[in-house]
Amino acid sequence: MPTYKTPDVYVEEISVFPPSVAEVETAIPAFIGYSESARKNADYDLILKPTKIYSLKDFERYYGIPEDDTVAVTVADDGQGGFTVSSFSEPTVKYLLYFSVKMFFENGGGQCYIVSVGSYQPTAVIDLTGDASSDPATMYGLQDGLDAVKMEDEPTLIVIPEAVQLNEADYTTLVQAVLLQCGTLGDRFGIFDLRDGAIDLDNDALNANRSYFGTSNLKYGAVYYPFVKSTMNFWVNSDESNVDVTYASNPTANLASFKSSDTALYNFVKNALKAHYVTLPPSGAVAGIYAATDSNRGVWKAPANVSLAGVIGPVIKLDNRKQDGMNVDATSGKSINAIRSFTGKGTLVWGARTLAGNDNEWRYVPVRRFFNMVEESIKKSTYWAVFEPNDANTWVKVRGMIENYLTQKWREGALAGATTRDSFFVRCGLGTTMNSQDILEGRMNVEIGMAAVRPAEFIILRFSHKLQTS
Repeated sequence: MPTYKTPDVYVEEISVFPPSVAEVETAIPAFIGYSESARKNADYDLILKPTKIYSLKDFERYYGIPEDDTVAVTVADDGQGGFTVSSFSEPTVKYLLYFSVKMFFENGGGQCYIVSVGSYQPTAVIDLTGDASSDPATMYGLQDGLDAVKMEDEPTLIVIPEAVQLNEADYTTLVQAVLLQCGTLGDRFGIFDLRDGAIDLDNDALNANRSYFGTSNLKYGAVYYPFVKSTMNFWVNSDESNVDVTYASNPTANLASFKSSDTALYNFVKNALKAHYVTLPPSGAVAGIYAATDSNRGVWKAPANVSLAGVIGPVIKLDNRKQDGMNVDATSGKSINAIRSFTGKGTLVWGARTLAGNDNEWRYVPVRRFFNMVEESIKKSTYWAVFEPNDANTWVKVRGMIENYLTQKWREGALAGATTRDSFFVRCGLGTTMNSQDILEGRMNVEIGMAAVRPAEFIILRFSHKLQTS
């Protein structure tokens, strides 16, 4: 209350409403990997600098295009005045960042962070920590990119598609470092690709892949299998010099050389290129599904039973029997989410479990990510109360702020229960969450409980005969 000394009419505005909770974003992935360039104002000035982009055009502007791996095509006459492909040598695509980011945007992604750890090299090498050389294009690795993301507050998902190119030891180190960062910060979630995702794995091989993730912070990540065949063709550079064509007994030449000398052969090879597609780890597309589901339904909706755009199909076809051992694992408890193809439906994400698949609290991806969102939103919105008087007035404001927010989540369908009393509780007060010693030591304890909705993973329809009664 101010002290008035001069006669006058004074106006005082009294705040009667509690502060509100500003909800944080839930689907902003950080993609870590290698790019053609990393330039905004000068060469390599974006190396190891997390940068937010909003479209694939932004990515191409700052980070360039895919590596122009060599494609070799051998063409012969078909005996009817045309051509036939004798052999097609598909390149091994090691630099996957561009393609994964493209899949993210095609599947509904809206914004993301890019962390380039280096540029393409003549001999592709995917490193965990780099080679510490003086060349800024090669001195960093994927672990360095992960460390850079740790300093950013906004990313909520971590995606490292090129991790599958690492050897077993480095892959193990990296994925466990991702889980550690997610568990330490509590505001992000890891989307992983199974290292051997292009191979049809038996139970022993699946368990070997599970072992890479260790036993800590499993609730902060989910892994997807198998790899998918995308609708993207192998990259052909602007001068078409990375396509080697061998025709009959003629020496091998690049595709561009036939453009004017043999138009028919040139067009035939161009069409042949369109029949071959890049195989990718699914994490980029799955990150897009997370973003689209969060936007359309909410973070509490499982990002599953959703079709993947830009995908022809999984490279390994799974059935129920094969997925049984992936989804529910009694030995290690680590669930693996399936990418499956269904007749008439396309390719679907057919799993929504975290790596802590046997944990009753954190079994499902939407439950973990919903708690991440609520915890981070309430935490950031409660900073105003730091150093406020630790008395009933402040407690009521904090309780009211959180209750209003959770009531809104209940109305949106994120919390289960017929009433808000059934859906959540917020406690804060002397004798309930605090004692006198807490007050003396400056602690204000707030307890929040939520009945988060869980996905109906198994739909059981029970049928029986009914005797005729009339």
